[in-house]
Amino acid sequence: MVSGGMACVKYLLFLFNLIFAITGIVFIVVGALILAMYNDYSNFMDNWFFAAPVLMIVVGITVFLVSFFGCCGAVKEHHCMIITFSVLLLLIFAMELGAGICGYMMRNEVGRMLQTRLNNTMSLYTSDQKVHKSWDVLQHDFKCCGINGTSDWAVLFPNIELPNSCCHEMPLNQKCDSNSVTVSTEGCMKKLKSAIEDKAIILGAVGIGIALVQLIGVIFACCLARSIRREYETVETTAH
Repeated sequence: MVSGGMACVKYLLFLFNLIFAITGIVFIVVGALILAMYNDYSNFMDNWFFAAPVLMIVVGITVFLVSFFGCCGAVKEHHCMIITFSVLLLLIFAMELGAGICGYMMRNEVGRMLQTRLNNTMSLYTSDQKVHKSWDVLQHDFKCCGINGTSDWAVLFPNIELPNSCCHEMPLNQKCDSNSVTVSTEGCMKKLKSAIEDKAIILGAVGIGIALVQLIGVIFACCLARSIRREYETVETTAH
């Protein structure tokens, strides 16, 4: 049984693990929401982009399971369980920190990825139903038109009007064109890129913040494990 200041460490560690369990659930939910949110825009993004939310879900599940070791170890004052918890938490800390750094370094690739994918899919608007839907959803959600503006559609399809998704609040049976009052003149490239980068910065900051909190948890766990080991050694010495 730990005593004195280490008793406080024990209960603080238990509290930290409850927080870890909650953050694990948050990671899972956020990762799933990002996957669902950008599913309609999958035609504009490379596979590596979806690795981040999948990694968030994996980390969330891992954090939730690891917090179980920490809670059990703190309550039962089990030395080996607390050491296992500390090692696993350090691995998660390294993984989150690495993912945050990689995400920050990869932010420059977003522009090139979107430029390539938007150019490649725009020409398929009239022939591919999935691409057609993706462009309509993108232009409707972001109130944009084309890659850099309405003229992009005129270059590709000079004989047709603009897609109806380029105009918001369009009356029924009315076609969208560059002279429409409700036409969106801004391009989608800038808006989608900005939205992705803003969310990436927020998620990166949250991930690094949680990782630093977990580092504090590792320090508490190591202090408690050391105290328990010292208590056991004292008991064994006394018994002999």
